[in-house]
Amino acid sequence: MLDAAVLAVRFLQYAGAALLFGVPLFFVYALPAGSPAPRGSRAMVGGAAAVLAVASAAAIAVQASVFAGSFADGLTGESLGAVVTYMAFGKAAMVRAVAALFALGLLLALPRGRWRWSAVAAAGAVAAASLGWMGHGAASEGPLAGVHLAADVLHVLAACAWLGALAAFVLLARGEAGRAQLHPALRTFSALGPALIALLVLSGLVNTWVLIGPDHIVDLVRSAYGRVLLAKLVLFAAMLALAAANRYRHTPAVAEGAPLGPVRRSLAWEAALGLAVLALVAWLGTLAPPGFGL
Repeated sequence: MLDAAVLAVRFLQYAGAALLFGVPLFFVYALPAGSPAPRGSRAMVGGAAAVLAVASAAAIAVQASVFAGSFADGLTGESLGAVVTYMAFGKAAMVRAVAALFALGLLLALPRGRWRWSAVAAAGAVAAASLGWMGHGAASEGPLAGVHLAADVLHVLAACAWLGALAAFVLLARGEAGRAQLHPALRTFSALGPALIALLVLSGLVNTWVLIGPDHIVDLVRSAYGRVLLAKLVLFAAMLALAAANRYRHTPAVAEGAPLGPVRRSLAWEAALGLAVLALVAWLGTLAPPGFGL
């Protein structure tokens, strides 16, 4: 039961951070000036902020329960206080919860417009960056520890920017009313996408080098961590294929007035694969990489 709770709160935090940071960021750089966000945007981002805040608080309780051996022993002031006071994980979770609640407050209090989305995206960036302390990067030691943590943070931010953009695209593509916004948004994101992919690949290579290293590459297929990592890479490759189709096939077709059905399906599949990747990332964080810490 504790293992399932750990995976659930990890997944909810990754998904919530992706929406809280990536969606408003997309509205800032991809929508034409003065163009309103698509219907449902406020509810999506606000819901993500609320889920992230609750999941971050729940992560502290679950971690305390893991250390104590049961929920009954973990949900005490002493156990919870120990996680928040003495663990970087707990402190980061508190920062994440506060940042998410602050973003929710900004979303509700500020008037509509680019400034509101910019402020929410900034708070979302803090929440997303704090996820770096939820992975193996925070446990690294030695001369590459700082590099590993920085790579983890950059990896999370780039992934959240990509996945949040996919969620925003799904909103834009729901009806014909969004066609006027969809094409310029696709074109803008197509220019930014390669940079995000490059950042994901480079930071991922740094993480792999530190966590696994050349001496343990052959151990990947023999370890649970390696098999989950390889599954993640397969899904990532599938997302790249769909992203290429969106850029080279669907974006020109939308500009020429083609039906939105194909691009809707492509975006929906890419977003679904992104959620699957987040589930695998949540799982990866609970597994020991080959040779890590040896």
